[in-house]
Amino acid sequence: MQELVCTTPFEWKYQESESPKLKDGMAILKIKQVGICGTDLHAFEGTQPFFSYPRILGHEFVGEIVEISSGSKIPIGAIVSVIPYYSCGKCVACRQGKTNCCQTLSVLGVHEDGAMREYLQVPIDALVYDEQLSLDEYTLLEPLSIGAHGVRRADIKMNDWVLVVGAGPIGLGVMEMARIAGGQVIALDVNASRLKFSRNVLGISHSIQVGQEDVMARLQEITQGDMPQVIIDATGNKKAIDHSFQYMAHGGKYILVGLQLDHVQFSHPEFHKREGTLMSSRNATRSDFEWVMDCMKKGLIHTKDFITHRTKFKEVSTHFESFLDPAQAVIKAVVEFDS
Repeated sequence: MQELVCTTPFEWKYQESESPKLKDGMAILKIKQVGICGTDLHAFEGTQPFFSYPRILGHEFVGEIVEISSGSKIPIGAIVSVIPYYSCGKCVACRQGKTNCCQTLSVLGVHEDGAMREYLQVPIDALVYDEQLSLDEYTLLEPLSIGAHGVRRADIKMNDWVLVVGAGPIGLGVMEMARIAGGQVIALDVNASRLKFSRNVLGISHSIQVGQEDVMARLQEITQGDMPQVIIDATGNKKAIDHSFQYMAHGGKYILVGLQLDHVQFSHPEFHKREGTLMSSRNATRSDFEWVMDCMKKGLIHTKDFITHRTKFKEVSTHFESFLDPAQAVIKAVVEFDS
């Protein structure tokens, strides 16, 4: 089979390898589509934490089961997705049901080779199956579940003001799930086209463009002086993360979905007087995946508009770098494999 390896930052290599041989408790998938996310882009740039080279990227994907161990209720030929975070099931986090932050967590496409190849073997207990979902919905399931986990961490109350910092694919997913959870969402970004997408496609009522508007004044105006009860960062940008502490309401919460390489810095007195809550949000759990799938089936998520760019597997090395260009206005790029 053919696979695509990111050998070093900004370098790709197609190579041939043996197709997987079925093991107990596993399933072999023929890959149909792979979504490209910020993690993949950062890995390509050389700025992704917890990463080493060479690596086969790809953790947002959908495939067809071509072989599966006996005992599974999922049939051969089924179209499935995968929860790409492999946990030990025994550590202190796993014992609390927090498999998303297992002490020895291994993530496909990050810690071990992912889905940018024709066939992939995965554990049966990582499969996600619902015959009502389309290929595109399955491809979007993992990134939307990342947003869902951050929103569940925030414990949004009805009509809470929720400031989502960053209108990239993960941020837009956060907005969708925050809206569904009952929040009044405010989108904040430097990119005018992504803010337009949040308004026109997702129906987000309030957006603020950094560098073009007085962010503090606009937040005061929108919230009538209360400021956002919930802030969720989806940028992974140190400046944005540090700067957003000042926007938090008294008694508010700040959730970091985005991840950057440096220290987080903020004024302790300002944070303390607000009795603020700061928390991280890592990956997602099966419950998050199930919530997103339920929302998809109910028509609550605008999945058809998220995918703006498509490329063939054999053309990834040619087109991938263009997805980093803001002028391309990429929301979600998807790699398609031949049938």
